[in-house]
Amino acid sequence: MTSNPSRTCLALATIVLAWPAGAASQSPTDWAIHDLERPQPPLVTAGTFGTQDAPGKPPSDAIVLFDGTDLSVWKSSKDGGAAGWKVENGYMEIVKGTGSIETKQAFGDIQLHVEFRTPTPPEGESQERGNSGVFPMGRYEVQILDSYENKTYPDGQAAALYGQYPPLVNASRPPGVWQVYDIAFQAPRFDADGQVVSPARATVFHNGVLVQHASELTGPTAHKKRPPYEAHGEKLPISLQDHSNPTRFRNIWVRELQPRPSPSK
Repeated sequence: MTSNPSRTCLALATIVLAWPAGAASQSPTDWAIHDLERPQPPLVTAGTFGTQDAPGKPPSDAIVLFDGTDLSVWKSSKDGGAAGWKVENGYMEIVKGTGSIETKQAFGDIQLHVEFRTPTPPEGESQERGNSGVFPMGRYEVQILDSYENKTYPDGQAAALYGQYPPLVNASRPPGVWQVYDIAFQAPRFDADGQVVSPARATVFHNGVLVQHASELTGPTAHKKRPPYEAHGEKLPISLQDHSNPTRFRNIWVRELQPRPSPSK
């Protein structure tokens, strides 16, 4: 039996990063230590773990964004029309020139699971191999790239927070092999004047390996520039990038997270 990296990242992300909705308003000091009357966390049925041949099953509280059948929950980022990517054999594939796609539903703090496969045989080098990206809130990119024996600038390789943070390690698999991102994303907070109260943060597991650890973004990600934050809504769509490479995706799901309370003073 081969090891499955999604087992580790799914378990850690569910146990460590999710805060139960029923307890979201509780400060650690609102209750006595070990108080049996304290509200219990809601029950979630854990998902199953996928293989190279078949994806696993999402946890019971997940919102399924792609199950291999259609793009009904996605739309074109360009004009809001139908998503133009190809769907076949349980995956969707970028169709060059059709543009990026985004979810019809908006999200804030999330746990996001994405499986992707870069093209084989590989063509090109650096940023031209299997390039795409996952954008929580449509602004903050976790880079997708074929970074297996393919050198590029570190803050633009696979699992980088594009233009800001290289991954802690390169955990890439060879092209043509399914890979997994599990992303815990905390949306930025703004005050009434549009000033940043707390920045966006991202924790990322790539194939079961921690590659971003609560990294604080300096603002939206961009190519060859670092724009500042601009105030935006508490929830925005998740987007996937068309970068002209026929990268494939399967088994995409998201869990909405409640903010973890701060200790009472």
